[in-house]
Amino acid sequence: MKKIIILVFATIISSSCFAQTAAEWGKLEKQLNFYMANDLGRNGYYDQKPIAEMMGEMAEIVGPECVFAAGDVHHFEGVRSVNDPLWMTNYELIYKHPELMIDWFPMLGNHEYRGNTQAVLDYTNVSHRWSMPARYYTKTFEDKGTTVRFVIIDTTPLIDKYRKDTKTYPDASQQDMDKQLNWLDSVLTSAKEDWVIVIGHHPIYAETPKSDTERTDLQQRLDPILRKHNVDIYASGHIHNFQHIKMPGNKIDYVVNSSASLSRKVKPIKETKFCSPESGFSLFTIDKKELNMHMIDNSGKVIYTIKRTK
Repeated sequence: MKKIIILVFATIISSSCFAQTAAEWGKLEKQLNFYMANDLGRNGYYDQKPIAEMMGEMAEIVGPECVFAAGDVHHFEGVRSVNDPLWMTNYELIYKHPELMIDWFPMLGNHEYRGNTQAVLDYTNVSHRWSMPARYYTKTFEDKGTTVRFVIIDTTPLIDKYRKDTKTYPDASQQDMDKQLNWLDSVLTSAKEDWVIVIGHHPIYAETPKSDTERTDLQQRLDPILRKHNVDIYASGHIHNFQHIKMPGNKIDYVVNSSASLSRKVKPIKETKFCSPESGFSLFTIDKKELNMHMIDNSGKVIYTIKRTK
């Protein structure tokens, strides 16, 4: 009896740690596929290098259109210029797989605001794959009648904690918060795509020891616009773990994407549908009738999927 128990336990452990195969990855692919990765820049340390390789290997199978880099590509003090060596050690030499030589659509995180934010935009003129037309912008994609809109926003200037700390985040208070929010409302008003996904660095709802005001400011300023237009998903990073939150009376899926390098502990709250302390990235797979956001851990395993259907 004792041997049987040990055998079953060993089987469970082995199964839970087993990375998905290329064939299983292939089953995830739909008409339109996209990566989301954030909180990357650790000079290749922790899980950054293996996750970068995993992203490349999976890209050979699912063929993502692009990567949405949801902030904090550079820890800890951002970059000083487009020639900062961190561009090599945090980005170019880490995400070097041939299948990752696709468009990267970045956004600013709080760590970028510690440095030269304009240099992050200007790197668009240096790297053929880094594409950041503005601090906030929108991208649409279409394939065989399936359409999706991604709206990239700049959350740091929407939070008073950063706006008031002019020494650490000198550029945050210089941004016109109302102008961005009015722009977002206008874009979402005119959006006619099958699916609408908004991505920002900071979460609106999440379990975290970080200051509550980060989220309450976004709940007051950003969330009413998202609810007004009933977007499908609001995806964020910043917390360094995976979370899926559903608020009562609200159809929006609020998602936290984990760090693609260094992850942190997490515990469920009342509104939590799923959470995990694993590091990793996410894969969006989309067709006319279904939108999936797959959470991928550092072994390449899909540990959770947010599914929306029409």
